[in-house]
Amino acid sequence: MADLSQFDPNSVGLLSNNIFGLPFTEEEAKLVLLPVPWEVTVSYNNGTARGPEHIFKASFQVDLYDPEVQDGWKQGFFMREPDRNILLRSDYLRKEAELYIRFLMEGGNISENEFLSRSLEDVNDGSKKMIEWVYAQTKELLESGKLVGLIGGDHSTPLGFYKAIGEIKGDFGILQIDAHCDLRERYEGFTYSHASIMYNALKEVPQLKKLVQVGIRDYCGEEVDYIRDSNGKVLAFYDKDIKERLYEGETWKSICDDIVNTLPQQVYISFDIDGLDPKLCPHTGTPVAGGFETEQVNYLFKKVLESGRKLIGFDLNEVSSGHDEWDANVGARVLFKLCNYLIKSNS
Repeated sequence: MADLSQFDPNSVGLLSNNIFGLPFTEEEAKLVLLPVPWEVTVSYNNGTARGPEHIFKASFQVDLYDPEVQDGWKQGFFMREPDRNILLRSDYLRKEAELYIRFLMEGGNISENEFLSRSLEDVNDGSKKMIEWVYAQTKELLESGKLVGLIGGDHSTPLGFYKAIGEIKGDFGILQIDAHCDLRERYEGFTYSHASIMYNALKEVPQLKKLVQVGIRDYCGEEVDYIRDSNGKVLAFYDKDIKERLYEGETWKSICDDIVNTLPQQVYISFDIDGLDPKLCPHTGTPVAGGFETEQVNYLFKKVLESGRKLIGFDLNEVSSGHDEWDANVGARVLFKLCNYLIKSNS
């Protein structure tokens, strides 16, 4: 255990400490955060690959007192340094992907372009290796008894974590906060696109028994068909339907109860920051009008825990470095709540 006798949680966060200014080593921390600086297949805004380091910087401004999980931080949160090799590989492949996407948008035929065909193969191979790296990192942490949270990067990053946590924890469901379904098959030709994360998870993670999507408001007909044909394995609570229920007098509590009642006993949270109102994340990869306040999502997570279900892990994705620190500021606060809820659920 860390010696906290000289640590003042009410004082300024020391830059010599770790995430949120906490004085824990990885060995001392109960919860380890794995940053994955990767954004190769993003189809709109760049910047999410450097999201983890900007969240880390902003985290020193987060006060440690949480009235719902008092002293949760005392069990230890630790964030690893972003792997520079992963980041450099992301930057390199992103340039290839940009040329490829531009060619597609201009109506080009990839089968007639040998250079871009190789670029597509490079991106798919690089994404596969990233997923294998995440799997190895998270499985090792889980096997050592750590709680684990993942910080992206784009939303393609947690697939390896899903595989590892399924093998270690058994059957589970994902509660996905997102503006998008992410159920496209090989979007833009990329097998492991950020827009295909849930399609791939349902295909490659046998322990994933339920996917509950909340806040969806930007999707295609192919994804609607997928949900309809899933025999209830995938449920979408669309933003439009949620808002209409609220406008017509229902409470957020009753809607949250409906959401929670669809979840299995073990729950993993996948939080794409674009599930929030874009005023809170204007520089995220693919912002969409609509969405939630942070308090609404926190209330939903609180209700998941109050139901007796167990939170087994989480990922936070698509927080962009952007052109200012606002996105990272919000992301750091979202991350702190996720850490506290994971701690509380496993105490």
